[in-house]
Amino acid sequence: MTAITPELSPHIEIWWEDLPVGVAREMGSVSPSAEEIVAFARQFDPQPFHLDPEAAKHSVFGGLCASGWHTCSLAMGLMVRNFLHKTSSLGSPGLENLRWLKPVYPGDVLSLRQTVTDKRGMRKRADVGLARTVWEMFNQHGDKVLHMEGHGMFRRRQPARLEGEADTQGLDATDGQAQKNQPL
Repeated sequence: MTAITPELSPHIEIWWEDLPVGVAREMGSVSPSAEEIVAFARQFDPQPFHLDPEAAKHSVFGGLCASGWHTCSLAMGLMVRNFLHKTSSLGSPGLENLRWLKPVYPGDVLSLRQTVTDKRGMRKRADVGLARTVWEMFNQHGDKVLHMEGHGMFRRRQPARLEGEADTQGLDATDGQAQKNQPL
């Protein structure tokens, strides 16, 4: 199998090495319409406060609001369109923390910020690194409506050495703190 290298992947602009810890990236904004909120809810989360504006008035939300899963989908769309499509992303092993902090209403303008909080090489894949990130979505009033934490897998520009040897970023590939409860 041929290794994926920068020379063989000119479309990739951002590799694992290009994801510095502590740097926040703005991922753009999106505004869900009432029609989009209802369409998503019909298919994936058919609760009255996501489907029926009249029923939603009598809910704890006081009006039609987006499913939290819809909000996550909007965040993922921004992430792919404005970042992941130009990276060496290999997907994600999952989320550790997901919170819907405030309702999202039709016409809200939602902006997404992603911050890399930690990174390490994978123990068994010298060509892949993990980046722990926090995704925060805010409405037009600056209120945080979504908080997610998890890991992304990214191909490395240069494979690291395995079995405890220091990688190209000065991180130990078997760092116990970074690997706590991590299967990868």
